[in-house]
Amino acid sequence: MIGTLINIATVIIGGTLGYLLGGRLPERLRRTVIGGLGLFTLAYGLQMFLTTKNSLVVLGSLLLGALLGEWWKIEDRLQSLGGFLERRFTGSTGGEDSRFIRGFLTASLVFCVGPMTILGAIKDGLTGDYSVLAVKAILDGFAALAFASSLGVGVLFSVLVILLYQGGLSLLAAQVQTWVTADMMSEMNAAGGVILLGIAISSLLEIKKIRVGNFLPALFLAPAIVAILNAFGM
Repeated sequence: MIGTLINIATVIIGGTLGYLLGGRLPERLRRTVIGGLGLFTLAYGLQMFLTTKNSLVVLGSLLLGALLGEWWKIEDRLQSLGGFLERRFTGSTGGEDSRFIRGFLTASLVFCVGPMTILGAIKDGLTGDYSVLAVKAILDGFAALAFASSLGVGVLFSVLVILLYQGGLSLLAAQVQTWVTADMMSEMNAAGGVILLGIAISSLLEIKKIRVGNFLPALFLAPAIVAILNAFGM
């Protein structure tokens, strides 16, 4: 959990600085910074996807994940949580497309989807070595500064998702490590890469609106599909 707490601290510091400086940064500069993050996220997501050993597993996990995500209304629930926090702490009711909710959703997904989150949380939980999460924390801190300067205070509340998701992975690391193989981790990362591509296209580069949050179940379905295929010798 130490690594997760460090990660939360850097996001708070970076996000606070970005929020305070946001009004002083030219809009053109903020758009350029967010665009740069979008391009990097796009490239990083593609790099993650290319680690797949079976693209059909990734496709299947994404399709099934989308069905579950729509059924469970994951993105709607994240938006509702963001809306509640916005009303509670800012008194605003900007709707689902408000800057607060965009910041909350984008930061939550970017900070929690990726191999560094999964591998770092497992390593931290099992051995207490939080070096991977420390590197991730530095990256997230700079990202939070850029996000908050453009998307506002909603970015700061992504620490709640980091605590629950990343901290939860650390606490469950011992159980997870007993059944997650290298192949399962590879497909999980590849599915995460596609989700990052969606984040870049939808929230950062604003090319096309995608309900990216509803694809999150794919992160857990991908290794499950690999386990099933291995069980049947496929």
